[in-house]
Amino acid sequence: MRKPNEATTAVIMSTVSFTACFAAWVINAVLITFLVTAGVLSLDEKQVATLLALPILSGAVSRVPLGILTDRYGGRTVMTLVMLIVSGALYAVSFATSYAEFLFASVVYGLAGGAYAVGVGFVSSWTPTERQGTALGVFGAGNVGAALTTALAPQLLAYFTDHEVNVEGWRMLPKTYAVMMILMAAAFFLLTSNNKKEKGKAKTITLATQLSLLKNIAVWRYGYYYFLVFGGYLALAQWIVPYSVNVYHLSLAHAGLITAAFSLPAGLIRALGGWLSDKYGARLVLQGVFLTSIFVCLVLDVPRMVIESPGPGSLATKPGTVTAASPNHVIVTDKSYALTPRPDQIPGSTGDENIWFPQLKTWHEPVVSVGNTVKKNQMLARGVTMIYYPSNLWLFVVLLLIFGVVNGIGKAAVYKFIPEEFPDSVGLVGGLVGFLGGIGGFVLSLVFGFALEWTGLWSSCWFVFLLLTLAAQFWMDMSYGRKILQKAPSLTRT
Repeated sequence: MRKPNEATTAVIMSTVSFTACFAAWVINAVLITFLVTAGVLSLDEKQVATLLALPILSGAVSRVPLGILTDRYGGRTVMTLVMLIVSGALYAVSFATSYAEFLFASVVYGLAGGAYAVGVGFVSSWTPTERQGTALGVFGAGNVGAALTTALAPQLLAYFTDHEVNVEGWRMLPKTYAVMMILMAAAFFLLTSNNKKEKGKAKTITLATQLSLLKNIAVWRYGYYYFLVFGGYLALAQWIVPYSVNVYHLSLAHAGLITAAFSLPAGLIRALGGWLSDKYGARLVLQGVFLTSIFVCLVLDVPRMVIESPGPGSLATKPGTVTAASPNHVIVTDKSYALTPRPDQIPGSTGDENIWFPQLKTWHEPVVSVGNTVKKNQMLARGVTMIYYPSNLWLFVVLLLIFGVVNGIGKAAVYKFIPEEFPDSVGLVGGLVGFLGGIGGFVLSLVFGFALEWTGLWSSCWFVFLLLTLAAQFWMDMSYGRKILQKAPSLTRT
């Protein structure tokens, strides 16, 4: 019988430890930017991009082996070792002076990202099936560690360097993070314990049996879901700033606020996603996530634009001579044709912030002059139709928040499936799914860049999301349909 206090402690300590690991995982985003800006490191754009990417990649790749180790040896041991290794690499960063040294240390402390697979296996082992969605959702809220680093690390750097008066003071930042990780490792080891029943069960399963799970299509289906909901979250967190600056001409500070408004709720909402998955089922919750995402993408993939197109013109109903021609009417002999004049104010010229929906304007422009002889059905004035879509900033922000929230819920829903279908290999399957999610962040960032280059439209990223989400919805419906037919084969005859 599991002791409630031990199970609760396992969830709390796993969440706090994962928050610390996630904060350490993204430290380069602040540290390297500061060092380059302050002139401490002389790096080109490719080197900076590599230093930002490597910890994320090593963290994603490490999730599979760390998940296997968690299934076999328990999360208490593996999580403690991960945090100790990360603390050592962070401390080593404080002595780095060259690009190569930063590169090596970044790969090692990138293991912090692999702590997710460890925590998933550990939390699942202590939580009853009917409450695992909620528990894993609470644990997954540790994603906010990234927001904590983004918010606090710049303040710490300003303090340690006396606002860049003593630039070498930056070395205290990785040392501070290293101490934090050591303290977390000690607390985790002392306050938690492995569930002996679960650990013993895992040791009876051979490595070959564990790896054979990779042949199960369901593992890759869940991986694709997570590639979308978590990988999309990572990619958007990097894409929103340039998107906002280029489309809405915002300052970097305001674009950063929008990014923070997207990132923080998307992390915290996972707990709600887990609770909803426990109450209504992961499939139903995930279906709601996909349908909402599809709606948001359909709206946001319409670019900010002004389209001027030929509209309904005015034709002569009988031949004659033009005796008057103005923006308001054309007179042919004794017949007057009323025209719609061009509006004084064209949509998009002013007041864009007050326009939420597409604007449609039509008018006429005379193509004949006084004295012209016209035939029946000859055009007197061409029609002009203008469609203006402002892609309103506030509408964008609201839909972006909705998108972040539902995908945060979706992240928890995906991990609700895993302990239900793979109770003895939660670490391995959770690690692989997490790996695919991490890789998704980089793949989607590249795809967004290619789509922008190919179409010239920043909104093309939402079209990419739309296609991927439609595919996920279709795959989920197909797999659910197959399960129903397996349980009730007589349906194939109806």
